[in-house]
Amino acid sequence: MFNPSRDEARNFLFETWRKRREGALLTPLEDLTAQLIEKHPEYQELLAAPERYQDKDYAPEHGATNPFLHLMMHLTIEEHISINQPCGIHAHFKRLTHKYESEHNAQHAMMECLSEMIWQAQRNHTAPDAAIYLSCLEKQ
Repeated sequence: MFNPSRDEARNFLFETWRKRREGALLTPLEDLTAQLIEKHPEYQELLAAPERYQDKDYAPEHGATNPFLHLMMHLTIEEHISINQPCGIHAHFKRLTHKYESEHNAQHAMMECLSEMIWQAQRNHTAPDAAIYLSCLEKQ
């Protein structure tokens, strides 16, 4: 299982965006990541300046959205949808896409549920529980 450190995940995003801007050959994962970055123009300048943003912290208590976490959550959701794991998530994605009239907006709704599952696991010192994820998606 791939479990990158914070720096590795950030470097992956920086490097992917650099390669996209330079027109370099991308792996399928990098291409998917570049497409997600293109859907978030508000993060593109940041990703073009690794020396400035590599170590920047984004504290939620200050109302800051962590662009690195946001993009990595998109990638996680893309993987969940592509393999339909947890089972049934693809159907939720289709339903939410129809509801929000956008795959991207559907993923943002799904992101709230993914965040809830992760928060519950951290709070309870347990493994992430797909039932929490799916239950939240049913309410979306």
